[in-house]
Amino acid sequence: MQHTNLQHLRQLKLTGMANALAAQHEQPGHYEGLSFDERLQLLSDAEQLERDQRKQARLLKAANLKLHATAQGIDYSHPRGLKQSVMASLLQCHWLNKHQNLLLTGPCGSGKTYLACALAHTACMKGYSVKYYRLSRLLLALRQAKADGTYSKLLIHLAKQDLLILDDWGLEPLDSAQRNDVMEIMDDRNDASSTIIISQLPVDQWHQSIGDNTLADAILDRLVHNAHRMPLRGASLRQLQPES
Repeated sequence: MQHTNLQHLRQLKLTGMANALAAQHEQPGHYEGLSFDERLQLLSDAEQLERDQRKQARLLKAANLKLHATAQGIDYSHPRGLKQSVMASLLQCHWLNKHQNLLLTGPCGSGKTYLACALAHTACMKGYSVKYYRLSRLLLALRQAKADGTYSKLLIHLAKQDLLILDDWGLEPLDSAQRNDVMEIMDDRNDASSTIIISQLPVDQWHQSIGDNTLADAILDRLVHNAHRMPLRGASLRQLQPES
């Protein structure tokens, strides 16, 4: 009977419950004092935990984050203008529920990408879908999608992400087609989802870096009006890392 029950649970893809039931059979002394409902509750809790863990793993893999970063790994000791209270608030992810944006700016090596990836990791753990791109790579993917007829499909995929991270914003000038691509993305996401922009340029220089005044106004209006700003400063954190 035990073998049959375990086999049926696994056939139903209730592997968390099956593993928990096997553990109960292997250690009967730990569970003999529990009622049927209590033991069933333990089995359902184990199934829910395994499903949550599988979902988190899928979300992290799909996010394709540049760095393996976590909230616990954030360095608050380096003098770069990072406020622990602000990060603690952002790590709650309420801003994602409100479809707000985050603008991370500062010099090269100030830890912008790590902070964004740590926030993204936390978001995945809480069940949000995330996608990371360097802006130049995303623009290239969009150009290729136009050539092979999958442009609309890619735009829909981007729009569905709860959090989109665009790194190296403003690093290279945009041509006319790229400006239009960025506008399409921002228009789809406006007040519907959240975006993190990572840039070495301060926000007041973004208008010029985009190029076209009309499109720059439209893009920045959708990005900035509901955004949290996190300007970082100081020397590169990479200079503090010991040589291997």
